[in-house]
Amino acid sequence: MLRSGRSIHNSDRAPLVTAALLIALATVTACTTREEPDGGRSEVAVVSTPVGTGTSSGEVTPVPSAPVMPVRYEEGEQAFQEKRYFEAKEKFTSYVEQRPGNSWGHYMLGLSAWKSGDRVLAESAFVSALERDPKHVKSLLNLTRVLLEDGRPREARERVTTALTLDSTSAEVHRLMGRVYSELKQHSEAIVSYRMALSLDPTDVWSMNNMALILIQQDRHDEALPALARATQLEPGVPVFQNNLGIALERSGRFTLAAQAYGAAVAVDSGYQKAVMSLARVQSLKDHPTLVPIELASLAEAFDRGIRGMVVGVTKEPTDTTRPPR
Repeated sequence: MLRSGRSIHNSDRAPLVTAALLIALATVTACTTREEPDGGRSEVAVVSTPVGTGTSSGEVTPVPSAPVMPVRYEEGEQAFQEKRYFEAKEKFTSYVEQRPGNSWGHYMLGLSAWKSGDRVLAESAFVSALERDPKHVKSLLNLTRVLLEDGRPREARERVTTALTLDSTSAEVHRLMGRVYSELKQHSEAIVSYRMALSLDPTDVWSMNNMALILIQQDRHDEALPALARATQLEPGVPVFQNNLGIALERSGRFTLAAQAYGAAVAVDSGYQKAVMSLARVQSLKDHPTLVPIELASLAEAFDRGIRGMVVGVTKEPTDTTRPPR
């Protein structure tokens, strides 16, 4: 997660704010990404436990167990999609015991374990999926995320680099590479990765947000505005984007627009305390009359034109070809 607590820097040469305002702004922090994993395709089977009956001689006569009844994948998927992650983890644990050779079973076990808070099992399951299918890009990406959460960015870089060699046309791969570079404090490389992701998917709002956060950390607030303006234009209902836009506006001295952005974040999530506190802080502040005015819609459109004008050369190999059994 990226955090920032720097004072205001106004590249438009706006008048300096008061010392009290600088102290207040020192408490402003930015929010980072929340990336959801993709689901795989698989089937789930539940194993029956054999039982026995006693005889007059004291011997136990085995009773034939009921046939193992395979459960369709959709049941396990439904448990995962409905956020019943512990149940999904149990189902996919049973599945990989019965079909250990299928990479998708291990992949779904990894997702379910990760979402249930078990990073150890998640890592093990993704590694098992990759042992069976080294080109399983989804496992590489989600293993990267687990390693990042575990504070191991160097190991994460190895995994996402492999994913990049397999699929260089994926915006998700480049975005995740950007996260890895960011964790390694290689900010220039991170920005390049985010821009590459956007050149492949001009609507990748998380790359816009993540790239803007690096710029905010570097006190390049005006440079962060176009990306955040575009992100909030595409996804106005994401409070994190609105809050980060508010931070960039506030630190560039545009308090009226900052209040609007913070207000939009609070309107979506009234419990978002960072935005609530920031809104209260800027509501009484006035823009200086000599401040250069901006239009967020124009900034967003210019950013989009710039991204769509980028030309990249990428290649893609067939990946994730092992599909679950039907």
